[in-house]
Order: sequence, then C-alpha cells, then structure tokens
Amino acid sequence: MTSSAYKIIPATFTAIPSLEAWRAIAVAAVETPDAALEAIGYVIGTDGDVPAAVGLDRAALGRAGFTGKTGETLLVPTNDGAELIAVGAGDAALTGSTLRDVAAAFARAAKASARIGLVVPGNPAVSAAEAGAVITEGILLARYRFSALQSAPKDTPLAAVEIAVAEASVDELATGIRRGVVTSRSAALARDLANAPPSHLTATDLADIAAQLGDEFGFDVESYDKAQLIEMGCGGLLGVNAGSAEEPRMIRLSFTPAPSSANGRHVAFVGKGIMYDSGGISLKPSDPMHLLMKMDMGGAAAVLGAVTALRDLDSPTAVTAFLSCTDNMPSGSAYKLGDVLTARNGTTIEVKNTDAEGRLVMSDALVLASEGKPDAIVDIATLTGAALMALGGATAALLGNDEAVIEGVKDAGAASGESVWQLPLEKSYRKQLDSDIADISNLGGPHAGATTAALFLAEFVDGIPWAHLDIAGTMQSTTDEAWRSKGATGFGARLLVDFAMNFRSE
Repeated sequence: MTSSAYKIIPATFTAIPSLEAWRAIAVAAVETPDAALEAIGYVIGTDGDVPAAVGLDRAALGRAGFTGKTGETLLVPTNDGAELIAVGAGDAALTGSTLRDVAAAFARAAKASARIGLVVPGNPAVSAAEAGAVITEGILLARYRFSALQSAPKDTPLAAVEIAVAEASVDELATGIRRGVVTSRSAALARDLANAPPSHLTATDLADIAAQLGDEFGFDVESYDKAQLIEMGCGGLLGVNAGSAEEPRMIRLSFTPAPSSANGRHVAFVGKGIMYDSGGISLKPSDPMHLLMKMDMGGAAAVLGAVTALRDLDSPTAVTAFLSCTDNMPSGSAYKLGDVLTARNGTTIEVKNTDAEGRLVMSDALVLASEGKPDAIVDIATLTGAALMALGGATAALLGNDEAVIEGVKDAGAASGESVWQLPLEKSYRKQLDSDIADISNLGGPHAGATTAALFLAEFVDGIPWAHLDIAGTMQSTTDEAWRSKGATGFGARLLVDFAMNFRSE
C-alpha cells in the first residue's frame, strides 16, 4: 500500500472491507422465518390478502397510513418477539426489479436489526431462483456502508438473513440466493474501491489488491509499471500520469472458464481507472466535484468487482480485462494543452483539454484489448458530464458500433436493475475531433459530449464489436435510494457479470 506521509491507516482498515462483512452474513432460504429473528418483513400489495402474521387487516393498515405502494414500509408494534414490518409491493406483478427494490426498502426499515427475515407472497413473475437472487441483492446492497475508516461505525452490520417465498421451492430459492450473494459482493467490492480515499488507494495499490483478489477468486493478474508502459508505447496513460507523484499501472485480468463449462467465447472489458481527477492543468472549478473525483475510477472498480464473480458463478465465457490506472494532477511536469500524445497503436492525439483524460488512458487499454481479438469489447467509464446532464443519476449512457453487443448490454442492464439508455454514435460528429497537427484531438465541440467521447474511443477498437458505458451520472448516489446506498453505487459490476454469463458471440 502507498506510504503517503500524512496518511495514517487504522489497524482495521482494508481497501476491500466488504469481503469480511459478506463472509459474516448467513443468507438462507426457508419456508418460514425463525421467530427469534429481530425483524421480519411481510410483502403486501395494494390489494389482496394481508398475511395473518401481521396481526392487522387492510383497514387497520390503511388507518396507520400504509397503502401498499411499492417501497412503502410500516413498523407494526408487537408486545414481544421480532419487529414486524409491512412492505409495500404496489399493484403490479412482482418482477425481478420490483422484488429487488421491495427487499431493499425492507432492509432499510430494519436497519437497526442484525438478524432479519422477509416473507414474499406466492406467484412472483419470476422463477424461485431469480427471486432468491434479486431479493438477496436488494437486502445486501441496501445495507451496505463504507465504515472502515470510522472509529465507531454507526450502522448495525447484518449477521443473518432468511428469505421465504410462498409456493417456491426452497432448493431453487437457495440457488438464487447463492448467486445474489456473489453478485452483491461484486458490487460491494466496486463500492469499497470507489469510496476509498484517493491517498489510501493509488494505482499501485489497486494493482496489489487485484493480485490478492485474483488469488482468492480464480483469475490471473498482470500489472505493468511505468517502465513497462514506456516499452509498450502506452502514451495516453503515460501522458495523463506525467503530473503525478504516483506511478501508473495497466492491470490485466484474465479469467478462463472451466473446460466443462466453456462456451468458446471471449469478451474483453476495459475500465477507466483515474484514481483521482483534479482536471490537471484544466483544473476543475468546484469543491463538490473535486470531492467526487476519488470515484473517477468507478469503471475500473466495476470491472474488477465483476471478474471476482465469474469463477463462483461458473461463467462459460472467457474474459480479459484491462484497468488503465493513474491520477490526473497539475504540476510542473504535467501534460499541457497543445501537447501531442502517441497511443499504443501509433495514433497521435492533440490535447485540447487535460480534463478529458479518461479517453486518453482508455485509448491504450482499448488497443491492448483489441490485440487479443475478442468476440466483443465492453468498456465502462465515468467519462462525461454530458451523460449526467442527458440522463441524470439513475441511467447510464450506452453507445457502440454493434447492435448485437448493445442489445446484450441492454439485457444485462435490465436483469441487474442497472438502467442504461442507448445514445446514437452519430458519425457526422466525428469531424469535431479533427486536429490540425495530429491524427485526432481529445475534445469535441460544446454539444453531444457523450457521443463525441464515444467516437474518440471507437478509433481504438480496431472494428471489433464494441459497446461503451458512460457511468458519470450513475457512479454515486447522494441519498439512500432502493438498493443504491449513499456514496459509490458500484454501478456496472453486476451488469458486466450478467453480460459475461449470457454472452452470445453471434
């Protein structure tokens, strides 16, 4: 780990604290929750029967202000035993997305309890396995907190979760729960990394952490230091790193499926890993934006989190991933406006704004990914404010050169509850990136910034089917909302897992 003079790491701190937290939580499928639990939730729609265990009829619930709308909760007083919590499910079918949100609402309502259970009425619109997975995700992700640097954490950690779905096979439910634990862990790892202070998590630290995770979760890790990056010709990454006192790292992750499971397909993931983004010489203007820039490596965090899940879920698809990591700092040695950088594939890039640095570091990573001739490339990056302005904080921008890959990402987004929306890769805008002195510039015009950024990235994928996720808006949440806990969301980790699990090269 880095040894910054002003950074004193508490003895209990780890950059990936959620691993220990997840190991301590027992999640089980049951027919009926144990009465000794501290809190039990009952899912109730806007109509239909009210479970007898709640002890109130619908009229009494209504007098208490509970209507059953999705996400609404009501604590039902009891003389002794577990707290009872009514959880609204709305008036529509219980889809996977609804179940995830309902489970999250319950988990937040039971935030003071360590041992909790949730009862869901019969006939959700998804299989028992899917119900188990999404309910588990909703509960675990809603109760996530990054508290490793707090002397006295304020939140009660989960110890046990029991899930009962009426008329569902307990065995099938348990199968889904196991998946949900793994996917939630992936997102929590991504959250940990993005929430960690920048002085606690440098590019070299992330390389060390990736190696540790690779040993534990069954994937290979190679890390290229500054000297190697010079030999490799990674001028985009090196240019952005020029102003930093910390070395850059290009981190390569490789997952090979078990022979009995392999489908012969290969995808590449690329994650932007700007560990802290000051904007460089084009210094960012606002303190709130500066504070969020420890999360500018959210793409790399999502990719690393996703790869940790592949062995445990027996993914059939081979995955190679590249995390392009550095901070972007102003100093006497920093790259300047007007500089020309040379990417690994020989493309020369005129720097028109040093705060358009993510696309520069990703140019080298995309070239490296394309050299492996994968069936598809998916990159993920906190890339543009334009994506945030267009789609807000709940939906990521999606662009690419291949509709089949784009549809696969859309399907993965729908399955994971991580919303994406396709924007056009309008090729007529490419001329905005023209340079008078180099092959391309790193900045387009004042409009369609998410599209021009994607058009820049498209120059480096060598025609391979490719999709780009701009998660600048979705990287963090300012409030607790459904399964999104305040702070880094880990957006993209579960989406990428689903994409790899279900990838079809045709």
